Amino acid sequence: MGFTDLLDQVGGFGRYQWLHVTLISLPGLLMASQNLLNNFISGIPNHHCMVLANHSLLNLSLQEVDAQQLLKVFIPSDASGSRLERCRRFVQPQWQLLAANNSSNGSEPQTEECLDGWVFDRSEFQTTTVSEWDLVCLRRPLKQMIQTIYMGGVLAGAIIYGSLSDRLGRRSILIWSYLQLAVLGCCSALSPTYSAYCIFRFLSGMAVSGIILNGVSLKVEWIPTRTRTLVGTLSSFFFTFGQMILAGLSWWLRDWRKLQVVVSAPHFLFFAYSWWYSESARWLVMNGQAEKGLKTLHRVARINGKKEMIDKLTLEVLQSHMTKEVESSHLRFTAYDLLRTRGMRRISICLMAVWFSTSFAYYGLAMDLQKFGVSIYVVQLIFAAVDIPAKILTLGMLSWLGRRVSQALCLFLSAVIIFANICVPTDMQTVRTALACLGKGLTSASFTVVYLYSGELYPTVIRQTGLGFVSTMARVGSMAAPAVLILDEVLPALPSMVYGGAAVLAGFFACFLPETLNVPLPDTIQDVEDRCSTQRPYFQQKERVTLQVGLVSSEGVALKELKESDAAGLNRL
Repeated sequence: MGFTDLLDQVGGFGRYQWLHVTLISLPGLLMASQNLLNNFISGIPNHHCMVLANHSLLNLSLQEVDAQQLLKVFIPSDASGSRLERCRRFVQPQWQLLAANNSSNGSEPQTEECLDGWVFDRSEFQTTTVSEWDLVCLRRPLKQMIQTIYMGGVLAGAIIYGSLSDRLGRRSILIWSYLQLAVLGCCSALSPTYSAYCIFRFLSGMAVSGIILNGVSLKVEWIPTRTRTLVGTLSSFFFTFGQMILAGLSWWLRDWRKLQVVVSAPHFLFFAYSWWYSESARWLVMNGQAEKGLKTLHRVARINGKKEMIDKLTLEVLQSHMTKEVESSHLRFTAYDLLRTRGMRRISICLMAVWFSTSFAYYGLAMDLQKFGVSIYVVQLIFAAVDIPAKILTLGMLSWLGRRVSQALCLFLSAVIIFANICVPTDMQTVRTALACLGKGLTSASFTVVYLYSGELYPTVIRQTGLGFVSTMARVGSMAAPAVLILDEVLPALPSMVYGGAAVLAGFFACFLPETLNVPLPDTIQDVEDRCSTQRPYFQQKERVTLQVGLVSSEGVALKELKESDAAGLNRL
């Protein structure tokens, strides 16, 4: 008997669970907007150096030349010769370039940096942080720094809020995170300076982490074992649809301050209805609040139409179902406990590798949409749409192949796609974009698996601390991904080689995780140790099966069966 039996008695996946999962998943429509916002908030418009108006035009009539030709007098062409240089201008106007029969005299005109600022094209973006604070040319790293600082906030939030929610509860931290993101997200739109905007984005990132991690735990801990796969996968579609919403909103508004407000203000609504949530009854019992946990179960039974269970479900019944949890309710756990025992250490190290590589590859593909040479709004929409078949496929894989094989397969296949894109010539832009979309879909599927998988692997007593701990590696990966793009100046294929190599390594680590398909959630660290002791890593299982089937005696007679002790002895040999 366990808590899962109690969930079945109060209605299983009933009316309460439907409302609960839907309301917690709704903010996911805007989580994509927060994570990928920098693509549009800090989009880089076409630009060139500002030309001073007091340059003498001699007796030239402006009607005789168009604006683009006139700019060539002041702005040199780039190395390709197809467009104007973005970061330099002529020291002196080169009027001879307007002559139809102009030929170079062999000497290069002297150029200088854009000392008087830049002129930005407003056809794609009306305003961005780049055009507002001139984050181009030598200041271009500051543009990417916004995303790095934001992800730093997400990392800090995973550490801080992950630990706090195991002490203060999932519900209270989730409610606070909604309010924090609503207030600070709107404040970001009012930022007078670049520094102020970065500070607000850092604090917003902390709130995003609190929302995602606590939302996952609250959903998982109220869902019966048999429906976790379906609900976990379907709720991830909110993030997918959120990417489509982001593409539409950014195309419609095209002003970074308006877009910032629109994706942040709805969290006031989420904050308002989040008070309806029930705290995790598992967490309440584990923290010595069994009476509150009982009241919460009574509320769920009433909403699910199981009023007859209110009288039957007493404190004694609850404690009899959760004996181990009640006995451990006086204990306090820290991040150290994630690495203290053998099973927890194995799970934590493997999950750290999976989270890092998944995020590393995902944001390496998703945070540089302008490189594809297609409208950034169209690319964002395609990148979102490809997640739909990917996650439907993931649902089937999780149900039939299990978590471990699905996780490893998503990572290995994404690595294959990334490596394949290296071999495609740069002039085949359509093929490269299609492969990038497929790779992004597989990394998105890997995210879906790892969120569900991590929540099932860690015990209730330390689930939020564990999720916060391993998900910090995802934030490290998302912070490191843009920096790797600089390597293309050394070798264009190098960033893809790094992304793909990381995915291969993480897929290998995923094979050493225990399977959780149709297995009840662990409540104590001992539950995890017992599970890890009875489940071998994927590769060792295959070796044991091969040994049992293929080992033949010297007389040529197949051995019918190997006892567990015999197999262990042969493994040591």
